[in-house]
Amino acid sequence: MLSLSHSSSNTNGTSMNRTISIPSEVEYHRVLAGEKRRIGRGILAIVLLIGGMLVFNVLFTVAAALVNGPIEADGRAAYTPLFHAAGLASVALLIPWSMLIQRWLYGVRGASLHSVLSRFRFDIFGRALLVILPVWVAVTAALYWSPLPQASWAYADVIWFLAATLLLTPLQGAGEEYGFRGLIFRIVGGWTRRPRAGLIVGILVSSVLFAVVHFSTDPVLNLNYLIFAAGIALIVWRTGGLEIAVVLHAGFNTLNFLFDAALGIDITEAYDRSAGVGTVLTILPAAVVIVAVLVVWVRTRRTGPALTPSMLEHSAGIATDAPQGRVETPEETAARIG
Repeated sequence: MLSLSHSSSNTNGTSMNRTISIPSEVEYHRVLAGEKRRIGRGILAIVLLIGGMLVFNVLFTVAAALVNGPIEADGRAAYTPLFHAAGLASVALLIPWSMLIQRWLYGVRGASLHSVLSRFRFDIFGRALLVILPVWVAVTAALYWSPLPQASWAYADVIWFLAATLLLTPLQGAGEEYGFRGLIFRIVGGWTRRPRAGLIVGILVSSVLFAVVHFSTDPVLNLNYLIFAAGIALIVWRTGGLEIAVVLHAGFNTLNFLFDAALGIDITEAYDRSAGVGTVLTILPAAVVIVAVLVVWVRTRRTGPALTPSMLEHSAGIATDAPQGRVETPEETAARIG
């Protein structure tokens, strides 16, 4: 079993029963980069991540089916609040699962996935929420302006659906960000020698995989997924963390499900991803992300992409806490990549 966070020995016989520190002054997607590209390990990590997500979904869905009992013929029971909660929870588990994979295969603490400071920056999150949420409300209203298929919802179902949406959808959106713009972006971004090449490859691979796991055969929908994913990856790179990405993704998903409950939308029909369902409005979320990228780019044009703290900042106790965001010394860097 390959693990850098358990006892093992390197070629010099040095013990490696410690957690590897994050390198200093590197961009978000280069935290796992080193002299060795470790492509095989990265592929294993990606397989574990996506495979785990699918396994979680199957297990939760089967459990929900056992509780719900036989599906009724009226179609409403085909997507109950319990099925809704099961699907959301299975994706939300990508947050701890991503952290566990990074810790197990790379020896880097899971908290480093939050940001280059190894913590979730609530100040950035809060400001993004105030700006982005009203935009998503307007966009969602436009998307639901045309009539959508409706179903007969029982009052209790609406209440439980709303509860599951408010409690779990933010975590579901965050789970996809930690998995795809966090772990996968960081893994693939470390496969190249140069940071810019890693950025390009990391964005391409993570965005394509993000589109693939949505299992759509509609070209317009897939284009939306690709632009949405690539744009958010650029934001993660420039800001050095997942906070704005979580607001964009979780905010959009949550509002969509709230509108579904309020309008009595037939979920099964409304979320059909087969060929031919895409329209011009389908690209609207991607357009919002493009605008967000431009805003972030302008605001960071002087500073450039955020980096992990320097040794000087760490010595002064700036920005990061020692247990989870400790910056490695030059000697530790040599040991890590050698």
